[in-house]
Amino acid sequence: MTARPLPTLIERGQRRVFASVADWPGWCRSAKDEDTALAALASYAERYAVVVRAAGKRMPARPTFEVVERVKGNATTDFGAPGAIARADREALTKAQAQRLVDLLEASWSVLDDVVAAAPSSLRKGPRGGGRDRDAIAQHVVAAEAAYARKLGLTKVSEPTYTDRDSVRALRDRVVEAVLARPEDTKWPVRYAVRRFAWHVLDHAWEIEDKSE
Repeated sequence: MTARPLPTLIERGQRRVFASVADWPGWCRSAKDEDTALAALASYAERYAVVVRAAGKRMPARPTFEVVERVKGNATTDFGAPGAIARADREALTKAQAQRLVDLLEASWSVLDDVVAAAPSSLRKGPRGGGRDRDAIAQHVVAAEAAYARKLGLTKVSEPTYTDRDSVRALRDRVVEAVLARPEDTKWPVRYAVRRFAWHVLDHAWEIEDKSE
């Protein structure tokens, strides 16, 4: 039996297009046009499968994609992040759906932590990230998470230090609690927030992998 195509969101900016699998946060790639972005998405299936297994989930062995919504991008899109909120992102979550998002977000964090632990401190230099090394990338991720957390309505959020695992865990626990609470009046809808968190975590985890000697 052929697996059903995965509902996919397209965000089209002036210079960059993002393709995101709606129900699998973090499985998101970008390119100069829609077809190339979808091809990039498919090429990352095996890498994303690591996250799926870490979350205790299953995904199709040979995934295909069905574009269910196209949204206009913005300056954030062209800068290099999925910045447009789709209609699908505003759909209410059930308790089970929120838990599933948390499971996948937690798995994304776990993958990043494993990648950082295994990577050399100095990475191969290149155009991405301005030549940042491992620790600078890891710190950038948690700094962004502190900013993202405020979009979920969290207050008194301080930027943790990546090597201070207790402070990082405390921030992430607050994010998890917010997602499970399923707030409806936050600047970022919960579905979009998790999609953005997971994309950023995995994008940099894969960057570290690609730049490791």
